[in-house]
Amino acid sequence: METTRQNKISRLIQKEMSLIFQSQTRQLPGVLVSVSAVRISPDLSVARIYLSIFPSERSEEICKNVNDNVKSIRYELGTKVGKQLRIIPELKFFVDDSLDYIENIDRLLKK
Repeated sequence: METTRQNKISRLIQKEMSLIFQSQTRQLPGVLVSVSAVRISPDLSVARIYLSIFPSERSEEICKNVNDNVKSIRYELGTKVGKQLRIIPELKFFVDDSLDYIENIDRLLKK
């Protein structure tokens, strides 16, 4: 169960991370990256960020690229939310494959 503080911080991080990815993916035509969820640890030191990537064929490649650039992304997040947060949490990125899972179930039901 998340506390009110955890919910507020995760919403703030989700909003700012979506803006960061929106500006960075403008350079990649045909790629859409959205932040579907942010889960933050109880001590507010680790943020697990789930990315929904379109097209899903490139999701592993893009997630690897994002994980390679965690330090620069965390720095950019820190410049945006540094006034609201005392400590910028460590960022961990994961692919949110729930849409692929839903499509697969839909396809199986139509058979």
